[in-house]
Amino acid sequence: MYDYLVVGSGLYGATFAQQAKAHGKSVLVIDKRPNIAGNVYTEKVEGINFHKYGAHIFHTNNREVWEYLQQFTVFNRFTNSPVANYKGELYSMPFNMYTFNKMWGVVTPEEAQAKIDEQRKEITGEPQNLEEQAISLVGWDIYEKLVKGYTEKQWGRDCKELPAFIIKRLPVRLIFDNNYFNALYQGIPVGGYAMMVTNMLDGIEVRLGVDYLEKKNELDALAEKVIYTGPIDAYFGYKLGYLEYRSVRFENEILDKPNFQGNAAVNYTDRETPWTRIIEHKWFEFGKDENGNDLPKTIISREYSSEWKPGDEPYYPVNDEKNGQLYAEYKKLADGEKKVIFGGRLGEYKYYDMDAVIASALEMSKRELKQKELI
Repeated sequence: MYDYLVVGSGLYGATFAQQAKAHGKSVLVIDKRPNIAGNVYTEKVEGINFHKYGAHIFHTNNREVWEYLQQFTVFNRFTNSPVANYKGELYSMPFNMYTFNKMWGVVTPEEAQAKIDEQRKEITGEPQNLEEQAISLVGWDIYEKLVKGYTEKQWGRDCKELPAFIIKRLPVRLIFDNNYFNALYQGIPVGGYAMMVTNMLDGIEVRLGVDYLEKKNELDALAEKVIYTGPIDAYFGYKLGYLEYRSVRFENEILDKPNFQGNAAVNYTDRETPWTRIIEHKWFEFGKDENGNDLPKTIISREYSSEWKPGDEPYYPVNDEKNGQLYAEYKKLADGEKKVIFGGRLGEYKYYDMDAVIASALEMSKRELKQKELI
């Protein structure tokens, strides 16, 4: 009945489905959730585009991806500038001259660099874990106050047990610049991500509340090929064991006040505060509705990181050596499934930024659809 069955309506699935339809292919998209858009889903609450599955801030240096998305949305000018709260002390993120001035009282880049150099000299050679990597980048003081507690809450492991690469992209700047991503293109889709994905799936049949793995044989029979974006280990019934993830639990509150924390994201970097950060959703769109009016209420979400267990939403793959080896075994099984393409964060067990998910889906769709045309 269909050329392609796309399992999952997140960014990977929606991108492939859109490209396949543009090439004249028939596509059915299914999702076990009651909504499209996967983890980037937003819904309107009190006039605010509420990020139901956690904050998503689009940023990229990939012009092809940026121009591709312009077909489906307009991005606002939001720039991510989180604040770190360490026991009531507030620091600028990413680490920059504002941070160093608050931490040490330094004023010039030379003074900041000298302080960092003094504090990191005990790390010699290649850093062997996240703690050593962080100290080699920013020194002890910033590591202790702004990295250690937050990271250990995020991953549920001591920093000495975490691989160095997790923090290699940590921005450190000797300039007064709070732009966290420093990407050429960034912003939030006007009207929310759900509207953007709705536009991507325009004219494509979508069925929600459908669990692919429960009705696999029946659904597979509907299409020539399957694009699967769910967890790769779940596809194979976890027969080699469970891949590990970190999950996130949200406590959401609607507050009858216009402003709770004055910023979209505040990270709580001490170990004692149980949540990792608080998101105030209205500030992704400058506290205004679509007509530019101030919004009288606000919505906040406290985020709690936890170890994933079956039944939880998987958010972050734990890309350590043990899980890497297990994924490699599942990948061998996946390569044997000639009718199925595995893609996306869960299908490839890969920590993907949003732009990388879309780039991967575009690349795969080029190969797949070109191959189809050649047959």
